[in-house]
Amino acid sequence: MEEASVLESKDGTISVASAFPGHQEAVQDRDHEFLSKAVEEAYKGVDCGHGGPFGAVVVRNHEIIASCHNMVLNNTDPTAHAEVTAIREACKKLKKIELSDCEIYASCEPCPMCFGAIHLSRIKRLVYGAKAEAAIAIGFDDFIADALRGTGHYQKANLEIKRADGNGAVIAEQVFEKTKEKFRMY
Repeated sequence: MEEASVLESKDGTISVASAFPGHQEAVQDRDHEFLSKAVEEAYKGVDCGHGGPFGAVVVRNHEIIASCHNMVLNNTDPTAHAEVTAIREACKKLKKIELSDCEIYASCEPCPMCFGAIHLSRIKRLVYGAKAEAAIAIGFDDFIADALRGTGHYQKANLEIKRADGNGAVIAEQVFEKTKEKFRMY
């Protein structure tokens, strides 16, 4: 078996390319095709008035399982981001909560909530187009990402975060111990 080569791009990302001829080009063509579909969804969502300019496509075995755009305004749901909506649709269509045989293509770098949904669904690969700064530049609020990175403050949200203490914390923790034999995630 031939060795794989490691490629580093100008932005510092690293990818591993197979040694057989044409593999890298085929992957790039496929990525471009599905990322273009995600971008089309972003335009569609804005044109319909459904939400911000974000689109996502979930793919399995080179086939689109779900193609969605941001639905925040349409659904009156702040969690209806394109990636979350696409994951929800793919899970319903495939009748499972674990998408480890799928990839997701997002028009923009996922926010922390969307990245969490991608992680929890066990999607094996994420390809995104625009960096988060492109969305921030037109007014999308990235304070959560900044706070997680340790560079920002919760100054735009009047949010108090407190862990319950006393009996409240105890009974909340007990639910995990008391249900571990009845519930299996995977």
